[in-house]
Amino acid sequence: MKPMNIRSVIAAVSGVVCVWLALAATTCFAAEPAESGRPVLDKLLKATEANDYDSFVADGTDIFKAALTKQMLQGVSAQLSPRMKKGYQYSYLGELNQQGCRVLLWKLAFKDGGDDTLAKLVLKDGKVAGFWLQ
Repeated sequence: MKPMNIRSVIAAVSGVVCVWLALAATTCFAAEPAESGRPVLDKLLKATEANDYDSFVADGTDIFKAALTKQMLQGVSAQLSPRMKKGYQYSYLGELNQQGCRVLLWKLAFKDGGDDTLAKLVLKDGKVAGFWLQ
């Protein structure tokens, strides 16, 4: 089986989550302050760097867990982990309200001087319903 590249992983995960968001019958509630997603983001980034699938999906909804395979995380981790290990920092950009869910946006700046990455974290009832690194 050919390893998936990061764009394929993002497309696969985002397609499933976008369909779910469009069809969701329940409303997402924002009970926390705007930056409450920081600990969740930190955990997801550390899990990506370490290729730790169990940690990556631990705070996810059932749909998120079902949509993301170990191989998908492995592909993203293989591409980003070397850059992450050289160091990075992230800064909060803001929050969107989409489909009744909280969508938190973050900028990841890598110390290797390469391209920045946009992190998009979708929360539903305090659980990860979607996560993209673009």
